[in-house]
Amino acid sequence: MSQHKSSTFDRLTERFLRSVAGHVSRRNLLSRLGLTLTASSALPLLPWAKDAEATPLSHQKNGAPTPFGASAQTSDDQRCDYWRYCAIDGNLCSSCGGGVHSCPPGTEPSPTSWIGTCFNPGDKRSYIIAYRDCCGQDSCNQVNCLGTDGDQPSYRPQANNDIIWCFGTSSQVYSCSTAAIVGSAS
Repeated sequence: MSQHKSSTFDRLTERFLRSVAGHVSRRNLLSRLGLTLTASSALPLLPWAKDAEATPLSHQKNGAPTPFGASAQTSDDQRCDYWRYCAIDGNLCSSCGGGVHSCPPGTEPSPTSWIGTCFNPGDKRSYIIAYRDCCGQDSCNQVNCLGTDGDQPSYRPQANNDIIWCFGTSSQVYSCSTAAIVGSAS
């Protein structure tokens, strides 16, 4: 009985392959095979969403979803580990005569911003933060921070902190960055 199944399978396979051979030339088959091999070898180079690789909340200290959130503090807005600075890149306006969400005198806020989601260890909630550059004066270079939580490549500019966001201001000279709460993320 198994020999009969085997011969039926063999006949069906032979019929299929003969049908393909009658409609596809060798060159066409080889070119499609080469394209498939080339495309499959490039597949690991494509960007992938990292959501599946995120660490579950239960495995982090204090329920924080990121390592930055687990070590963030809520009292000193002039230090890089302040909870709102999880995705900031630049000089802190709070150390340059401005505030966490206000520009220093003599500068103007950019109408555009990049966003991040930061965990507040004080109330154990996450917030959407809009990072806005203040423009018009040379940077004060007091405290320079680099937060990379959720940082995206340049082709996703709304979440990329490497861009100088002084678009739409009277001066393209970067001074510092603010971190204003836009809303709750949790």
